Amino acid sequence: MKYKIFISGVQKELKTERQALRDYIYGDPLLRQFFEVFLFESQPASDRRADDVYLEEVKTSDIYLGLFGNNYGTEDGKGQSPNHREFLLATKLGKPRLIFIKSDDDSHRHPKMLDLIRSVGEQLIRRRFNNQPELNVAVYASLVNHLLSTGRIVTGPFDATVCRNAELSDISEDKIRWFLAEARNSRDYALSEKTPVKDVLIHLDLLDKGKPNHAAILLFGVKPQRFLITSEVKCMHFHGVQKLKPIPSYQIYKGTVFDMVDQAADFVMSKLNRFVGTRKHGPQAPVKYDIPKEVVREGIVNAVAHRDYTSNASVEVMLFADRLEIWNPGTLPPSLTIESLSKTHSSQPGNPLIAEPLFLAKYIEKAGTGTVDIFDNCRKAGLKLPQFRLENGFFILTVWRKRAKSQPESRPESRPESRPESRPESLADRVQMLLKNEALSKSELSERLGQKEVSGQLNNVVRKLLGDKHIELTIPDKPKSRLQKYRLTKKGSEYTRKRGV
Repeated sequence: MKYKIFISGVQKELKTERQALRDYIYGDPLLRQFFEVFLFESQPASDRRADDVYLEEVKTSDIYLGLFGNNYGTEDGKGQSPNHREFLLATKLGKPRLIFIKSDDDSHRHPKMLDLIRSVGEQLIRRRFNNQPELNVAVYASLVNHLLSTGRIVTGPFDATVCRNAELSDISEDKIRWFLAEARNSRDYALSEKTPVKDVLIHLDLLDKGKPNHAAILLFGVKPQRFLITSEVKCMHFHGVQKLKPIPSYQIYKGTVFDMVDQAADFVMSKLNRFVGTRKHGPQAPVKYDIPKEVVREGIVNAVAHRDYTSNASVEVMLFADRLEIWNPGTLPPSLTIESLSKTHSSQPGNPLIAEPLFLAKYIEKAGTGTVDIFDNCRKAGLKLPQFRLENGFFILTVWRKRAKSQPESRPESRPESRPESRPESLADRVQMLLKNEALSKSELSERLGQKEVSGQLNNVVRKLLGDKHIELTIPDKPKSRLQKYRLTKKGSEYTRKRGV
């Protein structure tokens, strides 16, 4: 059962605030589960008196929420406005009343509105606000307090709740082992790679009475989408600047949050333009993309980590000719605003139990710096500053692409073959070049080499590089693991440096 909120206010005043508040309530993953909103602006034409309709709605509503501004409203024969009558009726019926007053300045208010505000202040606590974010925060706090006081919510966040029908057998041991190796290597994580699966989950708070919670399935599930269908990432590449069909390139990535971040980031990077410089300042020809890899990855990690997993929508990553857009189902926490994202702010992860393992595996850096890093990296790359916005239940990041400049020492390329100066002399060199900055699987290596499938030649080269100790396995105790990847060793890194690969 949902609580019905009657939002009252002078019809021609604070209309924008009322509608934005309604959208905020319906866009919040918690509030929309428990509340529905009545606005007189949303009502169809009727042959009944408007005043009568609104008073009936007050009677059938569970909560009266009044937005008071400067105006009092049209007075009836008794000198009372509809807004005033609605408040008096809610008081008479014993409805919970939440009153929010626009502005701290009372000098421009109608005398009768001032009297009404004083009367309200004698009966209950009222809150003032100066802008929409302040109103949203205040309303959110009041509605959550109502849910707590009525016993409607007694559990923690979504990622901490048990995943229905999931068992320990739905957790992948290989993915746990991979995570432990990454966490120990990146953050000196305390647990060894041989720690039993159940102990790892307990240590990360991913079990609820012995059952995996949603975070456990999203992080380490064998098939997370079996339980959470929309926890996928849709990636699209458009040649123009609009979202038009048919889509030239469209991929849907599934798996754990780690899998989806890696796959989506690889998709975007494979479609971006690359600019290769000369060896003017060193033995290696510098390679840059028209959007820095750090920005692409950070944007996708933020979307996957903080999205609203109760939403029926999925994360959407769309690359256009002039920009990258990442659409994330959900909204900002009540205490954050769009403006605050470009500055250092407190960490308020939407899914804290998912964010912690992402941090341990170094997918997330210092807490609360993700959006700041995006701004800083765009600024360093000479890009137009990114934009954040909220629209139709999505939190959207827009990053602008860098256009190629006609300079002799910087030229765009679309294929490795178009880089005559820095092209490696052998397949082994090309493999090591690809592994310089990240670990890759054979299939990922094959794709980046422009092969349709893993070739026998690639298999031979990988075996030789392993034998020469130029590369190593990321999961050494399970050589045949389907999650296996390869990375450069110290010896391999030294080789690529000397060769200028």
